[in-house]
Amino acid sequence: MTTPTTTSALVPYTLAAQASNTDIEEALAGLANYQGGMLHVHLDDSADGETIIDRVLEAALTLDPPLILPLPRIVDHKVIVHVPAGMPHVYATSAGRYVVYHTSQITNLPSRELRRLMMLRGALSFESTPAEGANRSDLDWHKVNEYAASLAGYSAATAESLLLQRGCLVDVGGTLRPTYAGILLFGKDPQRFVRGATISAVHFDGTVMTDTHTRQDLSGTLIDQIRHIEPFLRAHLRREVRLGDTMAREEQYEYPMEAARELIINALAHRDYSIQGDYIRVLVFTNRFEVHSPGGLPGYMTLENLKDERFSRNPIIVQVLSDMLYIERLGYGVDRVIELMQSHGLRAPEFIERAGGFQVVLYNSREEAAVPSPASTVSLTELIAGHDLNPRQERALTLLLESPSGRLTNSDLQAQFQEIHSETIRRDLVDLVKKGILLKMGQKRGSYYVLRRAAPEQA
Repeated sequence: MTTPTTTSALVPYTLAAQASNTDIEEALAGLANYQGGMLHVHLDDSADGETIIDRVLEAALTLDPPLILPLPRIVDHKVIVHVPAGMPHVYATSAGRYVVYHTSQITNLPSRELRRLMMLRGALSFESTPAEGANRSDLDWHKVNEYAASLAGYSAATAESLLLQRGCLVDVGGTLRPTYAGILLFGKDPQRFVRGATISAVHFDGTVMTDTHTRQDLSGTLIDQIRHIEPFLRAHLRREVRLGDTMAREEQYEYPMEAARELIINALAHRDYSIQGDYIRVLVFTNRFEVHSPGGLPGYMTLENLKDERFSRNPIIVQVLSDMLYIERLGYGVDRVIELMQSHGLRAPEFIERAGGFQVVLYNSREEAAVPSPASTVSLTELIAGHDLNPRQERALTLLLESPSGRLTNSDLQAQFQEIHSETIRRDLVDLVKKGILLKMGQKRGSYYVLRRAAPEQA
């Protein structure tokens, strides 16, 4: 199966061998509370690498909760400590400080950001919090009763107990109040309590955003939004007609409709609703389909384990949508989308995590999906023949030859050379483009590199 494209990188952070135990603790906690990173402890003539490793591991275990790390290694007079991305907790130093890596420094986590991080990693839950200012009458009990009636063993008379069991209602001092999950799923006016809990669906007649577009803003409950997005998709995704095996006319969309729908439902189920200044965006271009969701990946989820691991930021919402048969409770949505794209001969989905959210891109280009793996058509010796390349550039080409997707990002190469400045890595790749070996595809953060001889003709 084609590997989905992702974008990620681990940041480097440097300490001297004379760093105090407090400095080491804060560096480890700061990287763990960020998106992971590589701690480099530089050794001098008086420093013993094994002693530094012992200090690092001891510092990791003094954090609250203890931070379990891969065994550090000594490389070129440095102790290299890998703090993985997607850590499952929020970590405090032994002095009780919550810190985070930010712009090459370790800084204190402001209380608001600490709360958001705890929600992101499952230590706190926004959806299970009583909705501020909401009471029982803010729920649409007709919808609640319909939901209860659809489940075996429940009736309208026990709908209230069902919502309590599911976490859509909570008892606050003897008064039943709806949680944010209850408001989002069954509220009369959900956007009154959760601003930005909407979908903005936009269709552009081209490959870039322009003032000429068709836009539809969808509000109401999450179930209302699911029901209303499908007509938009059917109206704006291109269709082609083919003759089937029985000579009957078959209509097929440019993307599998089930894949597009699955991505939107996943966004509704898993987005960070504590971010109320943003909303889900569904963008349809002539060459691609994008779904943007507020908030990064939850808990221990990373771009690398996205396909294999399961973690839900909003288990209450997921449970109710599963009860209504909108999603699989086991969370196979990503796998299903990848399989659907492959079965239609299309490129694997592209997953991108940014500071403000998570993005999935589907492409309708069959030409790019059909590009053969470079490893089957060209060797490293052939690529470097006649060129004066440095070791980093040779490694870049090796990575491309080994890549099932046939593409390479700046971040991929940066991860191989943590000690090299990112600008140097960028110049290495630009030089390979100038030499006619690589071709740059995409723009800005979404850019990547392919072998020129393996690129699709239209590129």
